[in-house]
Amino acid sequence: MRAGTIALVAAVLAVFAALSAIFIVDEREKALVLQFGQIRDVKEDPGLAFKIPFIQEVVRYDDRILSLDTPAIEVTPSDDRRLVVDAFARYRIADVVRFRQAVGPGGVRLAEDRLADILNDNIRSVLGSEGVTSNTILSAERAALMNRIRVLADSRAEALGLDVVDVRLKQTNLPEQNEAETFARMRAERVREATDERARGAEAAQRVRAQADRTQVELTSEARREAEIVRGEADAERNRIFAEAFGADPEFFEFYRSMSAYERALQGSNSTLVITPDSEFFEFLKGDGLN
Repeated sequence: MRAGTIALVAAVLAVFAALSAIFIVDEREKALVLQFGQIRDVKEDPGLAFKIPFIQEVVRYDDRILSLDTPAIEVTPSDDRRLVVDAFARYRIADVVRFRQAVGPGGVRLAEDRLADILNDNIRSVLGSEGVTSNTILSAERAALMNRIRVLADSRAEALGLDVVDVRLKQTNLPEQNEAETFARMRAERVREATDERARGAEAAQRVRAQADRTQVELTSEARREAEIVRGEADAERNRIFAEAFGADPEFFEFYRSMSAYERALQGSNSTLVITPDSEFFEFLKGDGLN
């Protein structure tokens, strides 16, 4: 009876030991087999794995992409406008052996604290570098700045066994004590830009008006020149006709010219003309003026 009990206990212990020697690695994780704190094996492929019971232990790490939110920090771009910036990063544990050696039992929490320090250092260095202004940070160039931060952070995070996949700036705000001053400066800049634009517009308008005036003068002068030419040609044609008429019948032509002179001189109902009776002006009004 006693022997049977011992055998049963031994069988139970054997089963327990066998179960303790078997563990499952999920496809979403990586595992390290530790013996007295030292790494003995790395399990990265999903499925069944084995370890020595009671002597070795298994430490599991998430193999998925993880998120980290950094605390808000103040940065000073090259235009001396202080900004409050916070970011978030996407990272994964790329090398579990190096990760374990870097953070030890502290695990992911300690690694994220160190990664947050790395990100904040690189955020300050990139956003505070020469040529980077607050307008640059708030413009479309923001994406290039975030990529620079990611590259720098990734190179330093490699020592932790981490791969920084992405970095994004969540908020970029002004410190409360500088907000009014910064807004006033921004308004002043916008007023200056508006003044410059108005001055350039007035200059352009003046050029257009000057060109229009010049064109008007040129067109008017050309029209007057053409009118004088036409008028001169008409006068020449008139004189030619008069000359031909005079040559055909000089007496009638002289009579016609006198009648025209009478008509122009005696216009209106109250026209008065004082002239001597024997004046040649009324030659054709005398009885023998026309043969």
